[in-house]
Amino acid sequence: MHCEYIHSYPTWRNEGSHFNCVFVVTDPQADSMCGLDVARILWMLYPCAVVHWFDHVRDGPDTATGMWTVCPGYCAHNLRNIDIIHIDTIYCAAHLIPIYSSHNINPRDIRPHQSYDAFHLFYVNKYADHHVFKIAF
Repeated sequence: MHCEYIHSYPTWRNEGSHFNCVFVVTDPQADSMCGLDVARILWMLYPCAVVHWFDHVRDGPDTATGMWTVCPGYCAHNLRNIDIIHIDTIYCAAHLIPIYSSHNINPRDIRPHQSYDAFHLFYVNKYADHHVFKIAF
């Protein structure tokens, strides 16, 4: 039996927020990532979760890395695409890797809890564990 804990803490150890990302089943008939979307859990209150959606950048994985690329979703007027979902649609945790730009990043300027807000593109890490490798790719 595989068990995962999904975290959604506005304050984690007096440092900053800790909001996990998850795979959400949006099309049960589709295969792999075509039927899954990525979302960041902002708040959980059984049986619902408030999420910030990530959008797929391409219709398939990146050719160089073999990983899907996502970016934070935005609606009209540059508002974050936030929704309420039922927790039964959450499939499992997702691990995102920031896509760094060509300029150097000073580690004193960014903390780990700021990475989802500081970067604009992410790889969906298919190497996080064997479950993700099977379902997402």
